[in-house]
Amino acid sequence: MNIQEIRKGLYRIGIPVPFPMKYVYCYLFRSGNEAVLLDVGFNYPKAKEAWNDIFHELDLTPTQIKTIYLTHFHPDHSGLAGWMQELTGAPIYMHLIDIAMFKRVWEEDSTQSIKVGNMSLANGVPNQLSKDIVKHMDDLQKHVRPLPILTPLNDSHVVIDGDTWEVIHTPGHSDGHICFYQKDEQLLLVGDHILDKITPNISLWPESDPNPLVHYLSSLEKVRQLDVRIALSAHGDIIEDVSTRIDELIRHHQSRLDGMLGAVQKSTAYEVAKETFDYKTLTPHQWRFAMAETLAHLEYLVNDGKLTKHYVDESVNDQNEPIHYYECV
Repeated sequence: MNIQEIRKGLYRIGIPVPFPMKYVYCYLFRSGNEAVLLDVGFNYPKAKEAWNDIFHELDLTPTQIKTIYLTHFHPDHSGLAGWMQELTGAPIYMHLIDIAMFKRVWEEDSTQSIKVGNMSLANGVPNQLSKDIVKHMDDLQKHVRPLPILTPLNDSHVVIDGDTWEVIHTPGHSDGHICFYQKDEQLLLVGDHILDKITPNISLWPESDPNPLVHYLSSLEKVRQLDVRIALSAHGDIIEDVSTRIDELIRHHQSRLDGMLGAVQKSTAYEVAKETFDYKTLTPHQWRFAMAETLAHLEYLVNDGKLTKHYVDESVNDQNEPIHYYECV
């Protein structure tokens, strides 16, 4: 069973996800007969089984969980929120920005998948692949149901197990991503903001931040100012040298920016993505993120004055709509 006690009453719990990273790490604080939970996992049978095993292993009844916090709206962190809320009766808190995004993406009348499909087409993705991307997004709906009742986390700090944790808004991976910082223990619950070994996906989505990469890099510098002994992340290993890892992430994005800038002639984002990623192995799910991450970097370069973006009148996609092209200045 994937449980690690970080210090007395604070548990790092690996909940399986059907993705290459294998686990999302949720955090449970326990004091006496009450508990607080940070993130819940992806809604599928193995995750529910894991939680039931953990409740048994820790001799914890679900109703002892009195509060749930979500670092962001992505389904590997929030998908089980409705199920967990039904079990526990606990209020669930998330940043207001990500509550709005959660509703926009996951509610039954959502048109987000169509907007993502249209964004793909407008940036050169072939028609069938765009349809596959839309279908995969629609299939994800069942992995976040039932939908929870979400409460905006407006406070600049929260009290967990008697300790004050600062709530830090760290946009980039999602617009409303938050971290939790305990100054006395020098602990940072970092969610997906900083990960060990892998790099958080920084993506541009319809009706979201038009330049997420610039805000992600700014958020990294914000976190660098904290005195952190260990960062407790949602994937991979615990991070003990946060500043060094931040340097590595910044270098990664600079290298990617340089690589994409070098790949642009008169190019669509799809063409740049094919130059950047091992595209022959990508599933529609992975293509969605490859395109969104490519757009985040290209738009950063546009805002930085190194690229221009425009339509080419004679170039249209399979739906006879004009396609965006990027060119070097």
